[in-house]
Amino acid sequence: MRPPAPRPVQAVFFDIGETLVNEGEIYGRWADWLGVPRHTFLTKLGALLATGGDYMDLFEHFRPGFDLASEEKARAEAGVPNGFGPDDLYPDARACLSALHAQGLYVGIAGNQPVEAAEQMEALALVADVVGISDVWGVRKPAREFFERCAQLADVLPEHVLYVGDRIDNDVRPALEYGMEVAFLRRGPWGHIQDDEGALGGCLFVLDDLAGLPALVAEHNAR
Repeated sequence: MRPPAPRPVQAVFFDIGETLVNEGEIYGRWADWLGVPRHTFLTKLGALLATGGDYMDLFEHFRPGFDLASEEKARAEAGVPNGFGPDDLYPDARACLSALHAQGLYVGIAGNQPVEAAEQMEALALVADVVGISDVWGVRKPAREFFERCAQLADVLPEHVLYVGDRIDNDVRPALEYGMEVAFLRRGPWGHIQDDEGALGGCLFVLDDLAGLPALVAEHNAR
């Protein structure tokens, strides 16, 4: 009797910011720290993203010479540390990871985050086989080595890995180039502002939330 063919998707990796963790309040707390109205802060973030900037340009705009490490230290000393907690987790994240794991898939979390995020992710107690933090790994997206690390940890070929993320530049393009399947999640500032029809056309799924992802993966693997 011929053994069953391997499932197309055997491992699913999730980005962290704006995929599993809602960063809206995190940016809001930065706005408060810098003395900027929250809506003004987020409006400027959107304008910068639309012209190719990023969050460091945002900080520099409101505080020239901004140094992230020293500001984070000052915040910690003031009792308002940077980071995320259970209240920042998107409501669909926990159930999605659990359902995929229940399908017998390797579930990973891997994103560009500071070292401190490892402890913060552990405190969330999500169902995952591995949590990868860029500053712990010593490699950041969009580097090919980041995605190689994911596939190696899952011990599967890249074409059997589905990477889920909200950014076209850091998630979609590099994961596709490495040979992974990709689910683009259209939420958060990057997810709504960035656009590339060619890259999105290469995605296995384009999502508005994570609620339906387990069913989509199960259907895809059953074909």
